[in-house]
Amino acid sequence: MSGKKGGIATVVRSIAKPVAESLGLSVWDVRYVKEGAQWYLRITIDKEDGVSIDDCEKMSRAVEALLDENDPCPDAYILEVSSPGVERELTAEEHFARFIGADIMVKMIRPIEGIGKEFKGVLTAADKHTVTITDHSGENEITVNKKDTAYIKLDDFDF
Repeated sequence: MSGKKGGIATVVRSIAKPVAESLGLSVWDVRYVKEGAQWYLRITIDKEDGVSIDDCEKMSRAVEALLDENDPCPDAYILEVSSPGVERELTAEEHFARFIGADIMVKMIRPIEGIGKEFKGVLTAADKHTVTITDHSGENEITVNKKDTAYIKLDDFDF
C-alpha cells in the first residue's frame, strides 16, 4: 500500500462503494485524517430519503470485514460511518453538478478583497477546478478556485 493518505481514501471508496450500493446507499465522501495521535477513517453515506442510524450501523458492519481483509490503512484507525448532515460539504464533481441552483456557504482560506472570508449565494456553475456563485440579488457573480476554499457547503438543505 502506498504511503499517500489521499490514496487511502480512494482505495477505501472503491471498497465501500459496492457495499453501500448493496445496502441501497451511496458513498458521499471518504476521509482518512489524523486528529491528535489518532487516525480516523470516515465514510459518509447517503440515500434519497435520508440516512438512519441503522443504515450507518449496517454499512459499518458490512465494510469493516472488507477493510480488515484488504488492509488499506497502514495505521491503526477508528472507523466512523455517518450521514452527510444538513449542511453537507460539497467535495466531488457529482455533488456540485447535483446542486447547481442550490444555496451554498463558502469559506475561503484567505479573504477576498471586498467580500471577506465567508459568503453565501447560489451555486450557478462548477467544473473540476472552479465554482461560480451568484448573490441572491442575481447582480453579483464570483468564480473561485476550489483549492482556495476551506469548504463549500449547502446552506439550505431542501431538495
